[in-house]
Amino acid sequence: MLESECRSYDDLPLFLNAETVAKVLGVSPSSCYELMHEPGFPVLRVGSRMVVPKDQFIQWVEAHTGGKS
Repeated sequence: MLESECRSYDDLPLFLNAETVAKVLGVSPSSCYELMHEPGFPVLRVGSRMVVPKDQFIQWVEAHTGGKS
């Protein structure tokens, strides 16, 4: 598993791209893209780009890990 470079949610940008999400979760970019296509994952499509709003990402992580990190 990859180690995240972020030490707190405050380190994250307002919108996260797939590379950032992969680093935070400690998964490969291909696994991240699969996740971003799952129903219920908070992805926002801007043209052909997919970005994840920081606040919604934090809520998703907390909902899937049993609480605050």
